[in-house]
Amino acid sequence: MTEKAPPKPERTEDSRKPRSDGEQSRERLLLSAIRLFGEQGYAKTSTREIALSAGTNVAAISYYFGDKAGLYRSCFKHQSNNPQQAIAALAQPDLPLREALHIFFGKVVFYMHQGDLTQLRVRLWLRELLEPTGLWQNEIQRGIKPVHLALVDMVSRHVGISPPNDDMHRLAFAIVGMGWKAMATRDVVESIRPQLLATPQAVERWAASLVDYAEAIIAVEKNRLQRKTA
Repeated sequence: MTEKAPPKPERTEDSRKPRSDGEQSRERLLLSAIRLFGEQGYAKTSTREIALSAGTNVAAISYYFGDKAGLYRSCFKHQSNNPQQAIAALAQPDLPLREALHIFFGKVVFYMHQGDLTQLRVRLWLRELLEPTGLWQNEIQRGIKPVHLALVDMVSRHVGISPPNDDMHRLAFAIVGMGWKAMATRDVVESIRPQLLATPQAVERWAASLVDYAEAIIAVEKNRLQRKTA
């Protein structure tokens, strides 16, 4: 039996006012789904369980997301940045290195500020790697790969290599790895040195350090290239 979407309320004086009830319901569904999909996987998580956790009904999933697959896709897009913005920024030929690195690490900082929600996202991503539905490959092609290639082009310009070679890809992966470590292992950091992520100021300090570290390894690679060609 097909479940119907919730009926639209009659137009009253109150209904003409801006309301956030629908947005809040949709957000609760997304947060519950991110947590449950990450804990149990796509196949073992039912829409009924998600709706119950979100304090709503199963029909709301159809109303906002179409079906379970649509909800799962939306979990991966939840509060995500547009990769095209970072790609366009990194492609600017005259952009100073430190500014380019600030732009690149912007998404990492965004997720670091979100604390527990980011940990739920990481579990979702890892679950998709362990029990692939095909969505992760789409994420790689849609966002991860284009941003990686833009980062490779950017560091290649600053190192002085054209076209980019394997060394530049290794360098880009190393830079990404620093950001991923800071974003994805919050539970480890909080167990070892909790003050590093305890406040927004601490997160910003780590973000500034990421730029310093990335700038340093780019300088090392540039010096290595100069020694080879001397």
